[in-house]
This record gives sequence, structure tokens and C-alpha cells, in this order.
Amino acid sequence: MYRIGIDLGGTNIAVGLVDDNLKIVKKLSTPTLAKRPAEEIVADMAELCRRLCAEQGIEISELDGIGIAAPGMINSADGVVEYSNNIPLRKFPIVAILRDMLGTDVAISVANDANAAAWGEACAGAAKGTKNSIMITLGTGVGGGIILDGKLYTGFNCAAGELGHTVIEVDGVPCSCGRRGCWEVYSSATALVRMTREKIEECIATGRESVMLSAPRVSGRTACDGMRAGDEAATEVYNKYIKYLAAGLTNMINIFQPEVISLGGGISGEGQSLIDALLPVVRSEQYGGGLAQTTELRIAALGNDAGIIGAAML
Repeated sequence: MYRIGIDLGGTNIAVGLVDDNLKIVKKLSTPTLAKRPAEEIVADMAELCRRLCAEQGIEISELDGIGIAAPGMINSADGVVEYSNNIPLRKFPIVAILRDMLGTDVAISVANDANAAAWGEACAGAAKGTKNSIMITLGTGVGGGIILDGKLYTGFNCAAGELGHTVIEVDGVPCSCGRRGCWEVYSSATALVRMTREKIEECIATGRESVMLSAPRVSGRTACDGMRAGDEAATEVYNKYIKYLAAGLTNMINIFQPEVISLGGGISGEGQSLIDALLPVVRSEQYGGGLAQTTELRIAALGNDAGIIGAAML
């Protein structure tokens, strides 16, 4: 049997047909065009579902379920997107509308996109086989999802998991959420770019040499590449970033003691070298560092498919 997972993003809608082995057998996508009426977006989701089933030679009614990963605050119990910033959805009954458009009584669920990605990693990715895990996404911001005792934890109001908006530097850099010093503004890819630019400006002002000065475009890779090349200024940026990222990860371990924390998003492309840099800092700071069993740090395994697989398995 098959399930369908829908990853509703600000740029694209990706829909995948997932088999019993939790593999995506077919995937389709279309631009979200987020500023248009929400019903038009859902209509595209429904059309992609129909196309997937038709190409696989099955009926919508034969599906085991359909899941939606959507950005924002999600009321999973009622199937409602309470609030989404990137896509203008407010109190939007996305499950009911999709069900009507598909004309089906197949079970349809919805969850926050970061939570769905964490669930995907728990079901079929880096945290497979564990009951307690956390996924952290290091992209434009810092997102997260929490799995406790084999279940997705969303809090009493379905809004839990905003891990990037825990403060690690009181009165620090302003965050888009309105607070100052959030983990997100020190550990996202955006934060790494900001730190890199600040160091480049410092080098220019002081006449210090750095390979970063010749970078055609400053990105999250600029400091990482410079560090690997042995550049002192780039290494300072990288070590500062690792310090902040490790501080937040240590907080997650001290609070939840998960079996695994998986790291996804653009920065996770650094792979095992990122884990190797983080582990000594995390191990030196975590509470109960002498425990026989302690949290593993892993690179997320499913990439952009985590949201689709997680949504399909809601």
C-alpha cells in the first residue's frame, strides 16, 4: 500500500508517493506562488495527488493516508493552519478543504514542516530505531522537531518545537521573533554569513590578510572553506559558530536527553567534520558527561525528502 506526503513550502509544493518501505517511489512538484488565494494552493496539492496516483495506477481511495507538512503554527487535531508567515494562511482548515477537493474519506493529517521532517528522520532516517530524538535544521533560521517516547511532541497547543527561539545570549543580536540573542541568530546559516562578513570587515579595517577577502560571494561555506585551507581569520569565525551551535545542542541534551540529535539544513552539508568539531565542545559542557549512555549527534539522512516521508507517516 501507499501513502502520500505533501511538503508545502514557500517556494514549491512537493508531493511524494511513499511505499511500505518508507521510500518515495514517485515525486512531483509545482511552484507554490504563495501570494495567491490559499484555495488555489490546495487545488494544486490535490491535482498533484491525483496525478501521482494515476501514474502509479491506483485510486486515491486505496491510499493508507495523506499527510501535509506546512509552515507555521499548526493545529493538528483540527487540521487547521492557525498562522503561517511565508504563506498567508490564517485559521485555514487545510485538511477539510483538501479532503473536499479530493472527494475522499482517506485519513488526512497536517503537521508543522519542521516537526514532519523530524518525524521523517525518526521513521526512516538518521534517528530510525530510536524512541527519543530531536532534529535541528540549520538553514535561513534554526528549526526543530522533538520526538518523545516514539511520538511527535507538539505541546498542549501544537506550537512546541521552536527550538531556534531559545535565548543563548541575553540582550544579544535581535531576532525576527522580537527577542534578542536567540539560538537562531547565532547558529543558522544566516548567522554564519553575518559572522563571516563581520570578520571580513574587521580584516579590511586592520589590514589583516585572509582568503575570505577574495571570496566572490560570501556564503555559509566561505568560513568553512577558509578554515580547511588553514586561514586563521576563517578558523576564528568557524570556531565561534561551533561554540554557539554546541551551546544550543547542549541545552537540548540537558533538557531532553534524546538518543539522537540529527542535524539537517544547508550547514549539515559539512558532514562528519561538523560533528567532529561539535562533539568535544558538547561533551565538555553537557550535564552528566560521565554517563555511560549519551546522546549521539548525526547528520540527517533524508535531505529534502524528510518532510514528505514524515508527512506521509503522520
